[in-house]
Amino acid sequence: MCCAKGAIPLLLADDHPPYRNAILQVFGQIKHGRRRQGRGRKKRPRLKAPPGLQVGIVKKIRDAKGNLVKVCRKALHGRVADIERLIRKLGIGTRINTSHMERLNGTIRTQQQGRMGRRSRNVSRLSRFLEYALWLWRDLYNWHRIHGSLQGRTPAMALGLATEVWSALRYVCHPVHVSDLQRQEWAEMRNSLSESALDVYERKKSLPIS
Repeated sequence: MCCAKGAIPLLLADDHPPYRNAILQVFGQIKHGRRRQGRGRKKRPRLKAPPGLQVGIVKKIRDAKGNLVKVCRKALHGRVADIERLIRKLGIGTRINTSHMERLNGTIRTQQQGRMGRRSRNVSRLSRFLEYALWLWRDLYNWHRIHGSLQGRTPAMALGLATEVWSALRYVCHPVHVSDLQRQEWAEMRNSLSESALDVYERKKSLPIS
């Protein structure tokens, strides 16, 4: 996923079937259906993609042995030309691809975060422990770890957020103060992402009073 601040994101994913509904659950808007000729049962509202949402899909076709035969690229929402134009503008390639996300997943799952691996004994019994571990990994990955593709710099240095590589001691001793109100806002934000606009609409719909 790539986006500018306050803008609708550009989504690049593979052809996993649940992604279609999941995208609408997060970004979808309510669409009210109309009855034909004003008669019949009233149609239930459903979710539709908002204007400006661009989703590119990469489908990998394999043979019976699992060898890659062909890669197909298409637009789930938006136009292929507009999606690829935005990809070139963001500097993440020239065509619809998922290479950046696959590279990140490979780094997290197989190299640096055993909690995210499949069939692993390094599991998190509670979701908050997984969240804390990912926060720690994210900060050390961006501020402490040198990346060869960035000419020996950290991502924070490449973005101009730091002038030198942070040591682990400096990161641990760096003061971070988060108020209870901010934590509550973050919790409400996470809960809102798990609900679609249709869920909120149906929950707030008034009930008939006898």
